[in-house]
Amino acid sequence: MPPRLEGLYAVTPDGVDDARLFSLAAAALEGGARALQYRDKSGDAERRLRQAVELRRLCRLSGALFIVNDDVGLAARIGADGVHLGRDDGGIAAARGRLGADAIVGASCYDSIALARAALAAGASYVAFGAVFPSRTKPDAVAAPLSLFAEAAALGANAVAIGGITADNAGQVIAAGADAVAVVGGVFDADDVGAAARTLAGRFRV
Repeated sequence: MPPRLEGLYAVTPDGVDDARLFSLAAAALEGGARALQYRDKSGDAERRLRQAVELRRLCRLSGALFIVNDDVGLAARIGADGVHLGRDDGGIAAARGRLGADAIVGASCYDSIALARAALAAGASYVAFGAVFPSRTKPDAVAAPLSLFAEAAALGANAVAIGGITADNAGQVIAAGADAVAVVGGVFDADDVGAAARTLAGRFRV
């Protein structure tokens, strides 16, 4: 069985150079991120491989899960813990078949419990809803109501919230039933990334 995502799920900012990316990731992991998603849309295969290998190493050192965004081939090549797929990133069943029964296969379900049901039926191990709050990373993202998390819990789903989550509002999605919060700016835009991660991770222990 794939491990569940719980707590702070840090999502790397796109287009960051190696040294800064690894420094940011290390700080987030030290601050308590339980999982890290590598997101890079550059199309530079050499860069993506190099960065993913090092991020996987950092996650192994901290005991965190390492997820690759939208690239099943890269996840398989480096032995990532799993992959996250959006609506246009390929089939969930195909990813599950390639990565194996123990891999994490996450699915973006936006504002739709119907998409979550379909994703779970296809073999997804977690479903992500969002944007739960206005997001600077994806300003045009559809708004997802917090009621989705109770509906997901009724399906027995491992549910992740994403979109505009900060230390100030994370408590709302946790109270609504989210198992994990996927955060980009709320961690990586902070002056002190480690402190921001620590605060967000601490919201799950209140």
